[in-house]
Amino acid sequence: MIMLSWPACVAAAISGVLLDRWLGEPRRWHPLVGFGRLAAALERRLNRPERANLRQRIAGLLAWALMVLGPATVAWLLVDLARAVHPALSWLLHAIALYAALGARSLDQHIAPIASALAQGDLPAARALTARIVSRDTHDADTEALARAACESALENGNDAIFGALFWFLVGGAPAVIAFRLANTLDAMWGYRTPRLLMFGWAAARIDDLLNLIPARLTALSYALLGATSQALRCWRTQAGAWSSPNAGPVMAAGAGAVGVALGGGARYHGEWEERPPLGAGQPPGAAHVHACLRLVQRTLWLWLGLAMVSVPVARALGLAS
Repeated sequence: MIMLSWPACVAAAISGVLLDRWLGEPRRWHPLVGFGRLAAALERRLNRPERANLRQRIAGLLAWALMVLGPATVAWLLVDLARAVHPALSWLLHAIALYAALGARSLDQHIAPIASALAQGDLPAARALTARIVSRDTHDADTEALARAACESALENGNDAIFGALFWFLVGGAPAVIAFRLANTLDAMWGYRTPRLLMFGWAAARIDDLLNLIPARLTALSYALLGATSQALRCWRTQAGAWSSPNAGPVMAAGAGAVGVALGGGARYHGEWEERPPLGAGQPPGAAHVHACLRLVQRTLWLWLGLAMVSVPVARALGLAS
């Protein structure tokens, strides 16, 4: 249950987004950096690939519960205590929690420079910048491969770093958005299908898939509505099922179709070439398409906030909010 009234929750969501736009990610003492270090240490401590598969999965599930449910419970206690002190203090903590979970400005700050480097023909800079945000190898990537990586990252992380967080915040406030963001971070760290992480990270990957099930489809629908709608919906319907991720497939297929760019295809991960299904339709990616994907994410953010604002007087008129 949301621990704020619906109007207060929407106001906190808008405030959290504005804080992210104003402040961006903390340059020092970022909470996710400390969380990542702790998660890495816990994985090294508990992950024993030589154990039976079931034991490894149980160990991974227990580690996930400790790293996600623990902080979410603390957040719930803090906002509940703050509400007892003064409702405004509780509201402020909710808004700060969303700010800490969002990555809208960071997404733009990491990806827009790639487009600029590509537009200037500076491949070494574009390769270095792209290597910071993707796990695929970029040391010999050409312009098209780098633009493809940047477009895919912008579209997929629009869901992971923005819209999934917004969805869960509107559902359950600070505890829910913190749980979602931490679960998403663990999936990014433990969810790889490598010999070491396949069993231990199974729970982190599957739970993240479940948490993103609804937000990803709302994101894909939003992308489609704000771009080439019929093409985006067709790409979603015909291409998403072939993608390995049940949530990244709809998001990237619809986003690429909305922008009118052809994504997917081969890429090298950890030295191994991986052929991936096609996504989207249209021209091969370039710097202009990277900017177009970022603009699509930005328009989607304003759409969600606009719908949330409109919902307040509607809910009041229906007697669902005070």
